[in-house]
Amino acid sequence: MVNMQKGEDLYKSCPAKVAMSGVGGFVLGGAFSLMMGAMAYDVPVGLGGKPISELPFREQFQVQMKDLGKKVYSSAKNFGKIGGIFAGFECVIEGVRAKNDIYNGVAAGCITGAVLAAGSGPQAAISGCAAFAAFSGAIDLYMRKDECPPPNNDED
Repeated sequence: MVNMQKGEDLYKSCPAKVAMSGVGGFVLGGAFSLMMGAMAYDVPVGLGGKPISELPFREQFQVQMKDLGKKVYSSAKNFGKIGGIFAGFECVIEGVRAKNDIYNGVAAGCITGAVLAAGSGPQAAISGCAAFAAFSGAIDLYMRKDECPPPNNDED
């Protein structure tokens, strides 16, 4: 019982939430990119400036798999970064406010969007803030809505 409580406390800690969100984002971002990469129309350039269509099948396959691997890793890394940054800010905001409501996610989304777009200038940071806050708010509203209320008794 004590070990379960320690595990639950660890699960609720900010560093654990950041790590789980980062790893989860990495995995889901990679999986999403892998699925989308399989449907991509862009074809990498062949070896030595030669069009890929002129290469033997085995070399075409190797070039395409290498290109797909780079894209999957890049997307996974970006999703992991977004997940970690968002979870970290949300956890800190929740700790400061001592409340668990939709505003934590909206504020964390705004900060995350601004941080990710900050290198492109203030206008991009403001746009990133607004976009991530709106997306986070929409997701929180959807996840928190009571579509199916709990039953009145155990027999329902």
